[in-house]
Amino acid sequence: MKWKGLHVWLVIVSVILVLSACNSDDQASEEDENSDGSTNMSVFIAEIGEVDLETNSFTKFAEEEFGINFEFQTTGIDSSAAKEKRQISLASGDYPDVFFLIDWVDQFAPSEVLKYGKQGALIPLNDLIEEHAPNLSEVLEERDDFRKIVTAPDGNIYGIPGLEECFHCTWPNKLWLNTDWQTELGLELPSTHEELRELLTAFKEQDPNGNGEQDEIPLSGSVASPNHSIIPILMNGFVYDDAQTRLIVNDGEVSFAANTDEWREGLQYIHSLYEDGLIDPGAFTQNRDAFIQLGNNADALILGAAAAQHPWEFIDNENNYAFDAIEPLQGPNHQYATYNYPVTNGATFAITNKASEEAQIKAIKLLDYMFTIDGMIRSHIGVEGEDWVPAEEGDVALNDEVEPNIKLLHPEDLTTTNNNWSAAAQYYQPREFRDGQVQAEDIYTDEGSERRLQEATYLYEGKEPEEKFPFWAAWYPEEVQDEYSTLETNILDNVEQSSVQFITGELSLEDDWDDYVAGLESLGVDRYVEISQDAYDNYLE
Repeated sequence: MKWKGLHVWLVIVSVILVLSACNSDDQASEEDENSDGSTNMSVFIAEIGEVDLETNSFTKFAEEEFGINFEFQTTGIDSSAAKEKRQISLASGDYPDVFFLIDWVDQFAPSEVLKYGKQGALIPLNDLIEEHAPNLSEVLEERDDFRKIVTAPDGNIYGIPGLEECFHCTWPNKLWLNTDWQTELGLELPSTHEELRELLTAFKEQDPNGNGEQDEIPLSGSVASPNHSIIPILMNGFVYDDAQTRLIVNDGEVSFAANTDEWREGLQYIHSLYEDGLIDPGAFTQNRDAFIQLGNNADALILGAAAAQHPWEFIDNENNYAFDAIEPLQGPNHQYATYNYPVTNGATFAITNKASEEAQIKAIKLLDYMFTIDGMIRSHIGVEGEDWVPAEEGDVALNDEVEPNIKLLHPEDLTTTNNNWSAAAQYYQPREFRDGQVQAEDIYTDEGSERRLQEATYLYEGKEPEEKFPFWAAWYPEEVQDEYSTLETNILDNVEQSSVQFITGELSLEDDWDDYVAGLESLGVDRYVEISQDAYDNYLE
């Protein structure tokens, strides 16, 4: 009888728990819906510049248009702090319904997308997109490259990155030359590696800044970004350097660039420049602040050439306008330019399993709105008459061969009026739209700065190899993620450190090269290539 009584009691308790759980679910569902029909939606997002999301006019617009009551969990734009806050929220289970991230602040890496997708924290978006996102569906259908970028190896879409086709970002490794000095010395622009050597030597020895001192620094860079490295710019005349994976592709076969005879030949050339005092030692040690300080130098302009995506990365004063980009150098083997499609896999938008069904639908509809030109303009740029105006007769587009579309009223800072989510809503800017934005024709002004970058990038456009390893779109299956991550870190760190040591003479290309190659083999470079080959084959399929 005691057992029967206990059994009955356990059944009653179980029923109570089940009913409680159902009631709890019903209550949570009711709490998501408000009396005015709006749906509560918690959003993890970064506030940038003058954006105040609570008072922001796009926030109010989206709430009214889509029936949403936003609850924001905000971060600043410090990458480390933003990433830490996001990862802590996921680890603790206290994460939001939706993420709207900024890629250059923090985003879900492909490995994180797979991890949290498999765990169920990030939900698959395939059905939501098919049923409620016609604009995004059309983009995925028309742009096969973007579809490959967003689709995980298991066929699911767990998150969406921005389709932001930044033209000047697509060829990020540029050489900016002090053309004031070059003109002052009566020299031609260099087109080959040896002509560059002659010019840098003149910068060093002929006092182009005219202060009577030999204080000129012919060439510099920094370790703050792969875009600031002098190695890819100089190496691309010998063998293609993508500045990211150091992988190359020929006839569909993936191989490693940084253990080839061509790589060695390139290092020998760069070492010879360093040995002649033409490369700043700080190029291999300094952060961005030090790089900018070098370019800004108040007493006299001392910098002759720099590696960067654009000149504001190494100068933020009037010295800026002394510099122009030059064409990729014609080397003994190639005239390559480093290519990087600016849309990368991973995710800035994702919906979690905390979101109610209504919140899921409204979130994907909001994203779908951002995947239209009108929606992109309203969410990312702002309000007509306050943030932008239509192009007028006489206006010239960024690409002067296309029809102009809009003119930004605050191009230096889109957040001035607090009318948009700025970079947190940067989901759909195809090149054809960006090319049509009105820009001043004087490239040596703040108003013409984007045109200056556009014209500089024309020098690099199309000079990449026909076959490239698509690191921006390559997915690695979950079962090899950890192995690949370890291989990638160890191998690429070794390449970077050893390359600097060969350049500075700490290692000898005569005596230490074979040991370097053997070291890469011991670190698993063959396996690194093998996994990458599989990823490349899957990308093509």
